[in-house]
Order: sequence, then structure tokens, then C-alpha cells
Amino acid sequence: MHTRQLMGLMFIAALVSACGSGKPGTAAPGRGMAGGDASGQDTGNATAEQVAAAARGDVSCPADTTPTPSGAPVDDIVGVRPGMTYEQAANTVMCSSPLLVVQPETGRGFDMQTYGQTIRQGFSARFAEPRVQKTGRQLAQEMEQAAMERGLNVARHDMQPGQSKWFVGTMGMPGQEKVISAARDQWFDEGRNPTIDSVEQALLAKYGTPTERRDRDTYHQLRWAHDPRGRLITETSPLYSRCNGAASPDDGVQLSADCGVVVAATVIPLRSNPALAQDLQVGVVDQAAGYQALTDTQQGLQAMDAARRAKQVQDASKNAEAPQL
Repeated sequence: MHTRQLMGLMFIAALVSACGSGKPGTAAPGRGMAGGDASGQDTGNATAEQVAAAARGDVSCPADTTPTPSGAPVDDIVGVRPGMTYEQAANTVMCSSPLLVVQPETGRGFDMQTYGQTIRQGFSARFAEPRVQKTGRQLAQEMEQAAMERGLNVARHDMQPGQSKWFVGTMGMPGQEKVISAARDQWFDEGRNPTIDSVEQALLAKYGTPTERRDRDTYHQLRWAHDPRGRLITETSPLYSRCNGAASPDDGVQLSADCGVVVAATVIPLRSNPALAQDLQVGVVDQAAGYQALTDTQQGLQAMDAARRAKQVQDASKNAEAPQL
């Protein structure tokens, strides 16, 4: 990197350092961040445990979860299932690890007319990271290293071994949003990687006979697809190739009134030993229920806006200023 470019990076990094490294609050109602200054920004070093404790707020564990109804397909991921309220799901996710912090997800969701209303279309959850105050030089070095890695196409992961991340999709009228999908990615800790076979056996023990499985050198995939009546879709069904799920929290889901609960799982082998698992991704979506929730919400928002406009017309008949002609 040229000297002029490095100086520019250092200048930008110094500005970032001067502005502080505070992050916005989380979806969960919480206490003030420890070590904050008068402006509310986070200052000083803090461990991941301290950052998580300050950001998580009130979490009630163990989480209050309901078992799968008898005869219905198993549809939960570590207790999170379609039909839960936004708040129940957020609490359940945080109960799965004391380091997980929930953040409202505003950058993804369905493209829909909200008529000025705020619809919570989901949240993400990640492990809290230690807060470390860095000098401008340190930040510049990190930026230079990142630029070099991008130029060399070095793989960069957004998690570390032993961590997990979530995305939970929700839909409903404001304040009444419920879960329609959930996905979790677990990266196994170094030296504690389970075998591929043991992970697959655990999945089969929980979710039953799969609709489909695919085994490749770089991944192993399983899918459990059901119709809206809860019946397992088999290879002979016309819905076999239509009812798909998304195992990764980074992937979007599809909704259809023709499909019911779909669970998707991807097991990624360890490069150094393909018999061991590096990480496990599991996602669930209730397509028919999600489709209905999306339709009902759109209709409800439209009705609210129509009522608002009608009220304005009614008020105008009483309070409007007469035109001067």
C-alpha cells in the first residue's frame, strides 16, 4: 500500500477513534451500558461478558417454551418455533447462551407497504465481543490488513469457533408480531468437533425421517418438508421440489400457502478432517402460516390507513377552513 494511502487510512481511523466506539442499543429493553460517559456512549475496555450483560437487559431463563403438539411436525430450533411472539423468541434465543445479544433487523424483510407503521420483521443475535479502545495506528493497521485479505480473496468468517448466530423472522400488526421463521448457525469449538455421523443422527432423532438428503464433499444437507396439514412430503409428491427451507441465518425464506413446516439443515465438514463437523446450520419456516400472516398484516395495515383517511375526511367536515372565493 502506498504511503499516501496509508496516511489517509490513519487519518480516517483517528477520526473514528475520536468519535468513540459505542454501538446502538438492542431489541431487548436493557440497562445503561457500563462505563458510559455523560453522552451515553460506551467508553473504556470491557470483556465480552460485561458487554453482553449490559446489552441484554432482563432475560428470564429458563425460557418458557411449549412442546410440539402431539402428531404435529417438530418445528423448533433450540426452543424457538413459528408462532412465538417476538418477545418470547428473543428471550428464548438469549437463554441459549449468556453471550448472545439480540439486535432488531431493519435491513432485511418483505417489501411491503406499511402506510407509515413500524413492523418488526425480525431480529438477529450474535455473540458479544470485547470492547477494546484502539489507537488510530491500530485501526489503520487493521484496515490495511483487511484490504490485503480482500485483494487475496482470503476467506473471512463473521463468527469464531465456539460461537453461534441467529436470524428470526417475524410478521404481524405493530406490537403483535409473531415468528414465521428461525435459523441458527453453530460453529463448533476447536478440539470439540463432533463427528458428521453423530450430528446427522441427532438431527434424525429430533426431526424424524427426512424428505431429502444430499451428501457432497463440502456439505451434507437434510430437509424435512410438510404440507399445510402436517403430512411429510415424499419424493412422489408434486410438492417435493416446491417446499424448500433455508438453513443459514444469512438466507431468505420463501412463503407459499401450499407448503407447511419446512426444516432445513446443513452440516459443513472440517477441512482438515471431513469426518468431523465444523458447523451446523438449521432453519425452520412455517410457509402457510407465514403467508397468511403476511397477507393479514398487509390487509390490516391497509384497513388502518383507510380508517385514518376516513377520520380525516370526517374531521374536515367539521373543522376545515372554508376557501376564499
